[in-house]
Formats: sequence, structure tokens, C-alpha cells
Amino acid sequence: MAVHLPPEALDAWTRAACDELDLDPDDIDIAAVLDLARDVAHGVARPAAPLTAYLAGLAAGRNGDAAALDKAVALAKRWES
Repeated sequence: MAVHLPPEALDAWTRAACDELDLDPDDIDIAAVLDLARDVAHGVARPAAPLTAYLAGLAAGRNGDAAALDKAVALAKRWES
């Protein structure tokens, strides 16, 4: 059975995941990632949300910035129409 994190536990989870993945938690824009997941889940399909978050993270890592999140949100909004 999956354990659901309450909103206040998200910061602790992010710090723990960043420690495990050798990332700086200060580089993570939690709100932007959650907004991306919401927009993709509503505008494309729910299963596309984690896949798109992964793809945007991969692109952000390769490009060295978070512009991929904005691009993925824009794509999801275009996809709706």
C-alpha cells in the first residue's frame, strides 16, 4: 500500500531525495514541478504527468537550467486546445 505524504512532509522528502541523488535541494522549485504535473495531468492525461516530469528533469539536467519545465507546461497547454 502506498503511503501518501502530507504537504508539510514534502520539504523533508525533497531534502532526503536530493541527498540520495546528490542534488542541491535549493535548486529544486517544488511549486514549478507540482504545477507542471497538474497542467499535464489535466491537459494531456494523468499518466503523462510523472513521465513529463522525468523528461523535463532530464532536459533541465542536460541544459543546466529549468527552462524545460516552462516548455513542458506550454506544450501541455497547447495540447489541450
